[in-house]
Amino acid sequence: MMKSPRRAYIDSEYGQLHFRSVGHRSNKPTIVCLHMVPKSSQSFARTILYLAKDRLVIAPDYPGYGESDPPPADPPVRIEDYARVVLKLTQDLDTGPIQLVGYHTGSMVAAEIAFQRPDLVKKLINISAPIFTHEEKLNLSKYFAPIPLDKDGSRFKIMWSRIMEYRGPGMTLEMAARSMAENMRGGENYEWGHRAAFNNTETYASRLTELKQPILVMNLKDDLYTHSLRADKLIQNGYRKDYPEWGHGFLEVFPEQVAIEILDFLDR
Repeated sequence: MMKSPRRAYIDSEYGQLHFRSVGHRSNKPTIVCLHMVPKSSQSFARTILYLAKDRLVIAPDYPGYGESDPPPADPPVRIEDYARVVLKLTQDLDTGPIQLVGYHTGSMVAAEIAFQRPDLVKKLINISAPIFTHEEKLNLSKYFAPIPLDKDGSRFKIMWSRIMEYRGPGMTLEMAARSMAENMRGGENYEWGHRAAFNNTETYASRLTELKQPILVMNLKDDLYTHSLRADKLIQNGYRKDYPEWGHGFLEVFPEQVAIEILDFLDR
């Protein structure tokens, strides 16, 4: 079995930034994996083992998630802030050219990084494209509003019910429990990332029309399936590919198959 990813911390503008890494720098671009919220790089822990056969792969925790120190409450953290922190990490690690794999919120972070540094980012993958109408954004902002703590544990019951509702094929209860644990590591700030994402919806759609790098939208059968179909009209240099057999938890359930799909696009 391949060895586990190395876990490390590095100084960032918000304190300590935690990341996973596996493999070594080579003549191929470094792959940077960007998680959804309120999760962490734990989402990619199994898949990055298969991505790193002949290159370096890193997966950071955004500030405030996983084991990374949080940003301040004011001003509200933005997708641009996550992008800036990740870019600084790649500079500090001297990764060289990079390819990005973003998942849900990570798709937005990837698009922003690629827009800011077209010289550095060679290709990018968006696992789902969070493209929302104004009405959808308002409804989702309410849906993902922070749930107050109470003695009945309402927050945790609702979290668990949502994980069960969107659980993808093959996702075991143990995997769901790990997903639940990642939610709770954000503490009282666990929805800051969703707030940043919904504030970025118009920018993200614009970025997709502006990016020159090759892009693949991997469209899973999950809660962003229909939204991701809208990417077809926006992408200038790339395409959407549907994966109806995959849903939430797929990175842990099917890591080797996922890596094959990712590398097929990135190495082409």
